[in-house]
Amino acid sequence: MPAPSTKGFAVPIPFTPLLRLAALLALVGPVHAQEGMKQQPAASERIKDVPSIEAVPLASLKPGTVLFTDHRDDPAKPENGLVPYLDWGRVRPAEQAALAPYPGYAEPDYMQTLNGVTKRRHETLKVYVAQGRFIVPKPAESIDLASYATLGFVAKMDPVIKHKTLNPADVTPTKDPAAAFARRPDRPWCEAGTVCIESRYDLEGKLPLGVKLANKLEDGAAKKIAEFVSFQSELRTLPPTEAAALATLTKIDAPVTGGLEQTIFWVNQILRFGKFLAVFQPMPGDSGKTVVTTYMALAIKADVLDRKQEYARVPVLKNLLPAQVLMGNSSFNTGTSISAGLPTYARNRMTAFADALARN
Repeated sequence: MPAPSTKGFAVPIPFTPLLRLAALLALVGPVHAQEGMKQQPAASERIKDVPSIEAVPLASLKPGTVLFTDHRDDPAKPENGLVPYLDWGRVRPAEQAALAPYPGYAEPDYMQTLNGVTKRRHETLKVYVAQGRFIVPKPAESIDLASYATLGFVAKMDPVIKHKTLNPADVTPTKDPAAAFARRPDRPWCEAGTVCIESRYDLEGKLPLGVKLANKLEDGAAKKIAEFVSFQSELRTLPPTEAAALATLTKIDAPVTGGLEQTIFWVNQILRFGKFLAVFQPMPGDSGKTVVTTYMALAIKADVLDRKQEYARVPVLKNLLPAQVLMGNSSFNTGTSISAGLPTYARNRMTAFADALARN
């Protein structure tokens, strides 16, 4: 695609959608990306950042406190905390086994047509993983997980994301041959006993204006940048046999009484898959309490992140890396949801889940 130009701004490289968006954001407003980590709002006093949730003695964890880690030992570095999908399986195999979309999941291979030429493409992924842990002051057997496996409950977790019931026949990987690589090999997505959800998140802050201007530059282009993130997911309580195996993941010496899982299997842009998982176990030595361990995994398309050289060649973009935005290190991260960056989004989702369990 030839590189378009605007008054006083010529781009000597292919002007990809994300580059267009970043450039126009730089032009339309005072968007000043930072090389270091953005100053974030004060974290909730309920969140306690730890290097490892497993290393914290359960006896020291008080109700109302949420342990949190996302493996970022140097958050100022744009991609700190992201792990290549293949490395994830080698470094944390139990975590990958539980948080991949399905057993045996591999990075996608599919056919793509550009300028009339069809080629096979292999897509590499980088994964952001956050873990949380908290205590619920009630016995594990008294928690009705089925009451949380509902569309209404998911809607309360992040009110700015809008959800509706999805007909299983309209699941994109099932319906669209071009998305066949995202199908489960063992069963259809949204089979009986699960809740099938379609969700939409409208970008916040300066992002929608940037998208409008970027799309205006290329009227007639086949593919436009979306002003929203849409995704499809399957929500379910785990069968006892699947849940029981998760004690290896949590490293808590207690039987698993249940698990709740939401798997995002289709996303319209930037991300490839996601999963939220909550594992319930009785507190060792105190059956009147429940330990809940939560996980959130989000897989980012690596080509979104691997554009450092392109950005470095455009002065106004050299500090506005996609990784900075996704990891919450840009000054135009905004709100408390996806536009705030993945770490803020994960923290808020886990805290909201802990609050809901405490209330019910």
